Amino acid sequence: MSTHKTLSTALAAALALGLVQQAQAADSAKEKCYGIAKAGQNDCANLNGTHSCAGQATTNNAPEEWRYVPKGSCKADGGMTTEEARAKLKK
Repeated sequence: MSTHKTLSTALAAALALGLVQQAQAADSAKEKCYGIAKAGQNDCANLNGTHSCAGQATTNNAPEEWRYVPKGSCKADGGMTTEEARAKLKK
């Protein structure tokens, strides 16, 4: 019985690892784009640390809020890189 549990656990871990690798590959085709998120539509924590969850942006296009966009499309959408957003927040 112990061998069966060990094999089941190993199989489950291998399958989970495959899913994680697929998700990471999909994320590599995207980039964070600051200043384009609408209220309640940000993807995760903001730069200034006032929240740490997706969907908590309170204003449209705040420079500290971000969304994932396809790589290379951020500037065309009017967004900023992480460095540009940090510089804007320091002003």
